[in-house]
Amino acid sequence: MTAQARRRSRGYGGTLLRVALLVALIAGLVAAGWVYARQWAPSRDDYPMQGLSVGEAHGAIDWRTVRARHADFAYLTASSGADIRDSRFAVNWADARAAGLRYGAVHNFSLCDRAVDQATLFIATVPRDNAALPPVVRLDFRADCAARPSRDTVLSALNTFLNLIEAHEGKQAVVRVSRAFDDRYDVGKGIYRTLWLEGDFLAPDYASRPWVMWTASTMRQLDGIDAPVEWNVVKP
Repeated sequence: MTAQARRRSRGYGGTLLRVALLVALIAGLVAAGWVYARQWAPSRDDYPMQGLSVGEAHGAIDWRTVRARHADFAYLTASSGADIRDSRFAVNWADARAAGLRYGAVHNFSLCDRAVDQATLFIATVPRDNAALPPVVRLDFRADCAARPSRDTVLSALNTFLNLIEAHEGKQAVVRVSRAFDDRYDVGKGIYRTLWLEGDFLAPDYASRPWVMWTASTMRQLDGIDAPVEWNVVKP
């Protein structure tokens, strides 16, 4: 091998080494960022009241560990649409209460089902409990429903649903709305309830009225739960 060929070979080797080191550095940064994201939560100094949202996908939960190490409250998926009940709702409801957490129920609203039928399912699933947090209706576009009614139709259906579940629960509900749903229907301007908005890591800036609750992370990992949870904070 000539001297020039040897120099060229060493140059290629050096380039490959630098590329390998750069790839390893990027991979390390990505891994460190992922670990940080799974542990991150807004400062308690800014948001003293913090909690989680869970459903059947999270499986069995050690609620006493969650309460002792992490959360002040829990919102539990109860129902979706007009015919889906969360299979772990009753267990989560009882266990969260026993662990000393504040607890509340969530309904995932569907644009494809009648509001009356959805309210009937929610009322049949969630016991009336004076100690419970206000019920929540979650508004987002669902993969199983392509319907996009007019804004007037949606707001009318929501009012019907809210009036029915509020009469059952004895307290006013909270409306959790995604950016996409609010961009289309401007729910904040048409439904006058406490707003719960969403946005990983950055406080949300959508909706026509100020938010009171914020889903700050959808990937937080907690002791006592196998799967990542939604982490929520309350504005002081």
